[in-house]
Amino acid sequence: MKAEVETQIISRSPDVMSGASVFAGTRVPVETIIDYLAGGHPLDEFLDDFPTVRREQAVELLKRVKQMLRDAPV
Repeated sequence: MKAEVETQIISRSPDVMSGASVFAGTRVPVETIIDYLAGGHPLDEFLDDFPTVRREQAVELLKRVKQMLRDAPV
């Protein structure tokens, strides 16, 4: 089940964006959302600029990053 969810959020293929991790079903690199947020742009602006990314994908990715940071050894 988890692999199915992963596929819906992120995908990676050597044929898409040179193998960069992208939001599944798009050509939008995952790192783009981090760049937007780090630059002070709101999530809604990112979603407006990249309409192929679903809000659910973006929010789930951010939740997972938050969990990874919470669980990471310091």
